[in-house]
Amino acid sequence: MQPVFEFIRPNPMNTNRQPLLLAFALAFLSTRAISATDVPQPGAPAAEQWPFPLEVAVPFEPTPFQSGGRTHLVYEVYLRNFGSDTVTVRSIEVLDADAKVASPLAAFAGDQLVSILEPIAHTPGVEGAAKTQISPGASAVVFMWVSLEASAKVPNHLRHRVFTTDNSVEGPVVGTRTGLRVLGSPVTGMHWMGSDAPSNSENHHRQGVLVMDGRAVISRRFATDWLQVENGATFSGDKLDKRSYHAYGKPLRAVADARVVAVKDGLPDNVPGHNEEFHPAVPITLATVFGNSITLDLGNGQFAHYFHMQAGSLQVKAGDRVRRGQLLGRIGGSGDAREPHLHFEVTTSAKPLVGEGVPYEIDEYQMSAVGDRPAERRVRELPLKDEIVDFK
Repeated sequence: MQPVFEFIRPNPMNTNRQPLLLAFALAFLSTRAISATDVPQPGAPAAEQWPFPLEVAVPFEPTPFQSGGRTHLVYEVYLRNFGSDTVTVRSIEVLDADAKVASPLAAFAGDQLVSILEPIAHTPGVEGAAKTQISPGASAVVFMWVSLEASAKVPNHLRHRVFTTDNSVEGPVVGTRTGLRVLGSPVTGMHWMGSDAPSNSENHHRQGVLVMDGRAVISRRFATDWLQVENGATFSGDKLDKRSYHAYGKPLRAVADARVVAVKDGLPDNVPGHNEEFHPAVPITLATVFGNSITLDLGNGQFAHYFHMQAGSLQVKAGDRVRRGQLLGRIGGSGDAREPHLHFEVTTSAKPLVGEGVPYEIDEYQMSAVGDRPAERRVRELPLKDEIVDFK
């Protein structure tokens, strides 16, 4: 699904409404000179902390998953400056909160930090290191991606240490979630490319923060746009003909035994096109953006969403029970689809966009043979951005 919705930026907080106690603490700090020995160095044990106006929060705990022979933790750290001075973030460490020795699992600084930190009230034209400067009342989102060796033990709890130019602060301890689902594939056949599949770079799914029902969420955190490719292209022939696209009309399968909780049908396919060439068949609204769609209740508070299906191809209705592998319908180009593809995601809500996106693993697939690279079997992993895979 293309980025119809922009990154939503809440208004800066009014720092004049800070609690009196916080104001007193900041006034006290302003009269105290900070020496180099006051600032903990990366990897150093936590020392007694002076009050500091940078709030550190993790709104949704990560669920570890496997891909490429490594274990990944994907989540966000929110930073908010309650002070009256600009705070410059220098580095962020991720630590095992249960370990006796607090050695970092990962650390982000310099260009690597700049690439994952996004100010919410971002000033146009401000790039590079200036992005790490958080103005009074402003906030930033840090898009975390921590990768561990597959053999490494995943911590039960994480804590985060944020270093600024002249201070440091530790965020609250957060757990790592359980409940990772192992699913079948939603499509079958050869050469499926995971466009905007999980990745931490240039990915409108991953960074698609939306405020829904009064909460900032990322329902598309682990979404994938599945396109089928041949000879490196998604179509052959007339690019304006939906039938020229290799994915068009391909069957969609239930990824698990599940209950159908929502079905939408009847929206026409678009004429394919990108950027200024895109002219959707119907106006794109919240009611039409997903196109023809099916939502499955996977159990335990997780829901699988299939978007952009072909009108009239849907084989189920709300309330039906489906078996894993059962035909649900076919790939189309309805809704906000610039070309025929399947947008697939698993979230914590039956309502699109409202839930948090959660990872899952596909029980088995094969990395497609590309050039001199032979095909490679993968078991219980999640394909990442632009990987080309084969499904049974």
